[in-house]
Amino acid sequence: MANALYGLGRERFLGGDLDWDAMDFRVILTDTADYTVSVDVHDFLDDVAAAARVKVSGALASKTKTLGVADAADVTLTAVTGDPCEALVIYQHTGVESTSALVAYIDTTSDSSLPVTPNGGDITIVWDSGVNKIFKL
Repeated sequence: MANALYGLGRERFLGGDLDWDAMDFRVILTDTADYTVSVDVHDFLDDVAAAARVKVSGALASKTKTLGVADAADVTLTAVTGDPCEALVIYQHTGVESTSALVAYIDTTSDSSLPVTPNGGDITIVWDSGVNKIFKL
């Protein structure tokens, strides 16, 4: 699977239900052995198996949106242990899995940092510095 936006996440952005600037968005380091993405069907965090969620970030910081391109500060996940991870899932955090909208699925990074095998150390997610940054609507 190539990087993709979840269909219902795009729909929520276009409908004004998601606000990149104002809302809490987070990233999950994901084990694809426990999660098979379906970008046109999956809509909320409860579609991502708990076993697939190796590490969840705090709220993304320094978010920007320019010409439909989303960006944020790089993220450091601390003391990561668990299964090998092949993807990142970005979602809007509400505190309730059934209302936390899935936004983006990333399995290819510009710095070739995926896949990664956690070893108890920190893992830094460096967002693409190219024209599409994290994602482009």
